[in-house]
Amino acid sequence: MHADFDRCVRAVQSKDARFDGWFFTAVRTTGIYCRPSCPVVPPKPRNMTFYPSAAAAQQAGFRACKRCRPDASPGSPQWNERADLVARAMRLIADGAVDREGVPGLAARLGYSTRQIERQLLAELGAGPLALARAQRAQTARLLIETSALPMADIAFAAGFSSIRAFNETVREVFALSPTELRARSGNGRLPAAPGSLSLRLPYRRPLCPDNLFGLLAATAVPGVEEWRDGAYHRTLRLPYGHGTVSLAPGPGHIDCRLSLSDQRDLSGAISRCRRLLDLDADPEAVDAQLCTDAHLAPLVRRAPGRRVPRTVDGGEFAIRAVLGQQVSTAAARTLAARLVTAHGEPLTAPEGGLTHLFPTAEALADLDPAALAMPAARRKTVRGLVTALASGELRLGIDSDWSAARAELVQLPGIGPWTAELIAMRALGDPDAFLPTDLGVRRAAARLGLPGTPAALTRQAAAWRPWRAYAVQYLWAADGHAAARMPGS
Repeated sequence: MHADFDRCVRAVQSKDARFDGWFFTAVRTTGIYCRPSCPVVPPKPRNMTFYPSAAAAQQAGFRACKRCRPDASPGSPQWNERADLVARAMRLIADGAVDREGVPGLAARLGYSTRQIERQLLAELGAGPLALARAQRAQTARLLIETSALPMADIAFAAGFSSIRAFNETVREVFALSPTELRARSGNGRLPAAPGSLSLRLPYRRPLCPDNLFGLLAATAVPGVEEWRDGAYHRTLRLPYGHGTVSLAPGPGHIDCRLSLSDQRDLSGAISRCRRLLDLDADPEAVDAQLCTDAHLAPLVRRAPGRRVPRTVDGGEFAIRAVLGQQVSTAAARTLAARLVTAHGEPLTAPEGGLTHLFPTAEALADLDPAALAMPAARRKTVRGLVTALASGELRLGIDSDWSAARAELVQLPGIGPWTAELIAMRALGDPDAFLPTDLGVRRAAARLGLPGTPAALTRQAAAWRPWRAYAVQYLWAADGHAAARMPGS
């Protein structure tokens, strides 16, 4: 996108927020970089330079605009739409992999050399992994400076900086303000968060239809791990340095997010997981435009545009829950999962509302006696096989997973067929083109809309919906009238 100069200029001149996060505008005469929707008077085209990432703009010597705060724009939708090396690397960097493991650790996770990773990121994003991680550290530092009362030294290390000096220099370079000045500038009367928590606003590209997004999360919430309370979805989080809890609720133009973390170093990773859970970096206009080319889907899209795909904060957790839910009702699946949580989950030292446990890891379930599961013997065998594969590392369902390889590994496990594999691909792996033609709700909605009734014929029809078939599934589920496609309480 950033290489199409004329298109970028038009987006900037029209202040088009749809392109926020797709590219960044650097202004040579002022030395600042902005998001396309910056409210200031657009500069003359001859003074504009476009970069594919905030890190590239910072590396070229530009500082972030104080009006539009480009570092806080939604992420590029490319990193959740694609499964290639660069996209997988960007998902890992957003999760804090470089800060925890360094560039060699990032490369090892992806199965490439550090040189290959650096070369590909530089070619596409104009910055290497260290510069991209530095830009993220700056954004995390700004969030902590503006939304917490933590001492600056604590913020520096929580954001991933190796020293106070590096923290001070980076904040000054990126924001043209010292950390103390940045905190003073942010004193805008916003109510402070409760002690030990951080209150944030997660941006997204409009439109966003929250109905199925929060409806499904609330309907399938596992007691002890998740709950819908006071108009918000709450859940526990298992994170690299510790644990946390989060509440998420739709707000005007943003998602209200309140995080409580046992270790502040997990902030950037927690935000990344919440954004992924709610599919906040999607490009809804591109998705809906493609789906509207089908006359059967167009009325559904126009009625409630901007549906997202509810995802997960932990791929292994979702896979286990998907198997527990095979061929049983939503209520029965929640009951089975809740029993696992009570017996094998890690209790929180300070429970919050109905949140009492972290969902058990595959390692914690590795010695599970299948006979303890109140389900048919065949499904107990499936759970056992899945847990063993996850615990051994033979099956990986992380943000860095190869979608095709993971599908192939899933269907090799006893009791996991195409429906379960596609559901896991959709919600755990984040594949936007995952499709469930055999799903009962999808087939009922398809028949009601006049779409083909058999899975094979429906799959042929759905070829025109690619690469957004997972979003088509959301519209079809909503058309089936399931309570999970509605906002809780509506």
